[in-house]
Amino acid sequence: MNIENLKMFCLVVDEGSISQAARLSFVSQPAVTRQIRQLENVYGTLLFDRTEGKLIVTETGKMLYPFAKAIITDFNRSKEVIQQAIGEYNSTLRVGASLTIGEFLLPSLLGRFKKLTPDIKVSLTIKNTPSVLEDLTNDVIDIALVEGLVDDEDFIVEKFADDELILVFPADHPWRERSEINIEELANERMIWRESLSGTRLIVESTLREHGILDKIESYMEISSTQAIKSAVEAGLGISILPRLTVARELEQGFLKEMKITDIHINRSLWLVKKPQRFHRNGVSRFVEFIQK
Repeated sequence: MNIENLKMFCLVVDEGSISQAARLSFVSQPAVTRQIRQLENVYGTLLFDRTEGKLIVTETGKMLYPFAKAIITDFNRSKEVIQQAIGEYNSTLRVGASLTIGEFLLPSLLGRFKKLTPDIKVSLTIKNTPSVLEDLTNDVIDIALVEGLVDDEDFIVEKFADDELILVFPADHPWRERSEINIEELANERMIWRESLSGTRLIVESTLREHGILDKIESYMEISSTQAIKSAVEAGLGISILPRLTVARELEQGFLKEMKITDIHINRSLWLVKKPQRFHRNGVSRFVEFIQK
């Protein structure tokens, strides 16, 4: 069996189009069609239904797809393992991170990692937690660092750090002369939130819901960028609950103030997520070891 035929089959399924698969592979459409037909001859069944001008994966095609992806993944890793063994492999590391980790924590971490391992080529993708985990599932990335809860038995999930979520307010707010507030006082303020799929927001909402205050808070604004939320709070548009690591500089410079909430402490774990593999890329293994230290 030709591994390239399996790769092309998966690409056509992923793109939903022979023409798009041909364009991405820099080959002609007849060449793609020929590879698919060769694969259909091997399995003795149609993998796509080409009726009515649409390309639809058949039931047998759907059955083949996960096996084809696994075969391709194992083949690629087998090449990497052998190339590493004979010293002809350039290590790569594709990291995916949720927004807060990717914007505020990873740059310094990756900088230190690169100084220790200059031979490893690193790429970083920053998305929300569900999108990062989807990329991990589809082998777009090698490893994920997220702050949201990960409820998927197909992943290996390890805590690599803790972070605290704190209430911040503008420097000229009436709270500036106080050291702490009761949680009920949040109902009198305009809350600026991260987007609904944000791991940070889900944790904050869960805590506020447990204390019976969530439905009483005015959801004044929803912003997908932590940097924009900080600017909005600084401008006096409202208050927000954000990870401490994202506001450390603003607190130090006095642009934002921290307010403690009586008897409320919101902490979260930061998670390292990877897929179970018999062989991990050298870059992945070295990065995991670096993070764990």
